[in-house]
Amino acid sequence: MKFSRTYKLEEIAEIIGAEIIGDRNFPVTGINEIHMVENGDITFVDHPKYYNKALNSAATIILINKKVDCPQGKALLFSEDPFRDYNILTRKFRPFTPCTQNISDSAKIGEGTVIQGGAFVGNNVLIGKNCIIHANVSIYDNVIIGDNVIIHSGSILGADAFYFQKRKDGWHKMHSCGNVIINNNVEIGARCSIDKGVSGDTIIGEGTKFDNGVQVGHDTHIGKYCLIGAHCAIAGVTVIEDSVLIWANVSINKDIVIKSGATILATSAVDKTLEGNGKVYFGAPAIEARQKWKEMAYIRKLPIIVEKLGV
Repeated sequence: MKFSRTYKLEEIAEIIGAEIIGDRNFPVTGINEIHMVENGDITFVDHPKYYNKALNSAATIILINKKVDCPQGKALLFSEDPFRDYNILTRKFRPFTPCTQNISDSAKIGEGTVIQGGAFVGNNVLIGKNCIIHANVSIYDNVIIGDNVIIHSGSILGADAFYFQKRKDGWHKMHSCGNVIINNNVEIGARCSIDKGVSGDTIIGEGTKFDNGVQVGHDTHIGKYCLIGAHCAIAGVTVIEDSVLIWANVSINKDIVIKSGATILATSAVDKTLEGNGKVYFGAPAIEARQKWKEMAYIRKLPIIVEKLGV
């Protein structure tokens, strides 16, 4: 998430009561998770396992719970509880603002777009030209939708990321301050849900089509001209490149890449990066389909083999 203006580090430190290690006038332009950071961003780290990753990331301000040497060109904010203070910052810069009507006055809706009865369009939503938003669709605050988009009944865009940290008193939620961006000529089936990024964007590329009941997790990027079948579950921080075909009931784990031109057959489960260029995958875990079908053929012969061996 980018701030509306550039802040001095001392202004940010004052909000959360953190100690500055480095230049008090260091410029701060946004806040983001470790896998999404850019120059000028704050990120947080609260576990020794990830200290080096955070300190060597693209982030130039690190909110950290250990006093360490400040890397050149960066600044540190020392905090006893970086997770808590990160949430304080995200809630300050993107607070929840109630909307008391079906279509917010701050929403901008393009020429020729039709919004059916019972749909909800939240604050600061941008919808392009010639879209159809069917009944009972919910579009949360700040979502951006391009031209010629169709969203079928019951779908939800921009719900919170499913992101929690285990604490002594239970699960603590990370406040979502990211967004959903739907590009031109996308069609989203009925009862789909596309979660906003924790602090970045969840993006659906131009011309991609969803069947009914698809779930897309936070910060996932789906490319152009993909087809995604009914009841697929795509975890957060996943990258699906262009022209990927995913058939029904496929589950895809987080932090992986499905490369351009891949096909994943129905009921598969994906737990690692898959190559593209026309390759077809099947199974749980998914492997190349021809290999999987051979394995299945061998398994069908096992009873005969066992009988012959007298086991």
